[in-house]
Amino acid sequence: MNNPLRQLDLNLLVTLDALLAEHNVTRAAERLHLAQPTVSVQLARLREAFGDPLLLPGPRGMRPTARADALREPLREALQALQSAVAPTPAFDPAHATHTWRVMASDYGESTILLPALPGLRAAAPATRLAILELTPPTLARRAELGELDLAFHITTEAPPQLHRRSMFHERYVLVARAGHPRLQRKPTLAQYCKLDHVIVSPNGGGFHGPADTALAEAGLARHVALSVPHFLFLAKVLTETDLVAMAPERLVRGNPALRTVEPPVSVPGFEMVMLWHERVHRDPAHRWLREQMLAAVASAPQ
Repeated sequence: MNNPLRQLDLNLLVTLDALLAEHNVTRAAERLHLAQPTVSVQLARLREAFGDPLLLPGPRGMRPTARADALREPLREALQALQSAVAPTPAFDPAHATHTWRVMASDYGESTILLPALPGLRAAAPATRLAILELTPPTLARRAELGELDLAFHITTEAPPQLHRRSMFHERYVLVARAGHPRLQRKPTLAQYCKLDHVIVSPNGGGFHGPADTALAEAGLARHVALSVPHFLFLAKVLTETDLVAMAPERLVRGNPALRTVEPPVSVPGFEMVMLWHERVHRDPAHRWLREQMLAAVASAPQ
C-alpha cells in the first residue's frame, strides 16, 4: 500500500502549519526562523505534493484554498501529537504519580526488602499501588519482557542473565531456635548440632536437603531434618512454638525476641539478593525512582 508520508518531508508540514496560521510567506519565515526564499521553495513543494495551490494571493495576504482549510485542524493535531511523542521524557513526580507497580518476590524478599520499603513508598507516592506477585523463577524473565512485572528480587545464582541486576545485600545463615531452647543456650558442638531436630525451607516443596547437609556430607556427617516447609515466614512460626532448630537467613530472624540465634558449628555459604528488571524499563524515570527507593530502604535497614 502506497504511504504518502514516504514521499513527503515532514518538515514541510511544519512549514504548511506556519503558512496556514500566518497567511503570509514573510511572517511564516520569521516564525520558523528561516529565510523567505526557503519558505517560498517549500510552499512550491507542498503545492506539488498535495496537487493544490493551498494558498492564493489576496488583497490582504494569502487566502487558503478549500483543501488548505480542510488540512488546518488535522495538521495541527498531528503535529502536536508528534511533538509530544518525540519530546524528552518528563521528570517523574512521585507525589502525583498513579502507577501500579508489580513486584515479584518470595516471602523472604517481602520481609527483608519490600516491607522496609513500603513506608517510604506510601509517603512519597501515596496515589500509587503495589502488587506483590509470588516468586516463580521459571516465568520471571518472560513476564518482565511482557511488561507483567516491574521488579523481581531473587538470589543471584538463579537470576536470569538477560535481565538487568543490582545487588541488594549478601546474606548469611545462623542457627536459630526458640528463646529458652534447652539445647541451644550456647554454640553447640558439631556432634550436638547433628543430634538436634531441624526444620528446613524447601521452596520447591518437600525437600529435606539443604546447603548445611552438603557441608556436613563433605565431613562424613549428617543431621536429622524432621520437617520441611515451603515458606520462610512459616519457618519462624514453627521455631517459636516447637523445639525444632533451623539454619535461617540472619535478616529474617534478626530482632525477634521470641528467637535465639547462635553461630553454627558448620560453615554454610550464604547468598546474594539482587533486584532484577528488564531493558524495556531500564531508562524510564518512574522505574528508576522505584529502584532507588528499594535500594535506599535496604541501605537504611538495621545491619
